[in-house]
Amino acid sequence: MTENSILDEKAIGRTLKRIAHEIVERNPDVKELILVGIKTRGIYLANRLAEKIQQIEGIQVDVEELDISFYRDDLTHKFENEAPVVQPPHFTHSMRDKVVIMVDDVLYTGRTIRAGLDAILSTDRPAKIQLAILVDRGHRELPIRADFVGKNIPTSSEEKVAVKLNDVDQAEEVVILRK
Repeated sequence: MTENSILDEKAIGRTLKRIAHEIVERNPDVKELILVGIKTRGIYLANRLAEKIQQIEGIQVDVEELDISFYRDDLTHKFENEAPVVQPPHFTHSMRDKVVIMVDDVLYTGRTIRAGLDAILSTDRPAKIQLAILVDRGHRELPIRADFVGKNIPTSSEEKVAVKLNDVDQAEEVVILRK
């Protein structure tokens, strides 16, 4: 398998800074924002965006973590031999009438985001839900589009985009893996 680096550590930092500025420009009332990071890498990206928004506006934005496993439409396919251990979301902040920004690393088919929408809407009624993605690689199966995109990377269905973050992978880069 070959690996082609698309973004290095500095490029990821610049990209997140740009996304944070775009979020603030589109949502001037920063106090009404809640960032919801989709587990695993989305929560780390959400925390970084919250730090950058605080640097820009001087206001700490609330961050929530979301495990969408409970809401996946493919659970029976993934766990045919054993029942998955999943939990419904338990958010610490009310999302009612807030602007919720879901954050994830890669947007591909759209199924993860659909599950995230289901999870959020099952617990509260936000004023608006927006989507921030580090990498959009195309190949959508559902009509879902990100509001904030770090980088569009056209890929083939045989390729895989891997986001590596120091928090999880002890590396900081975005790579395309080819078979």
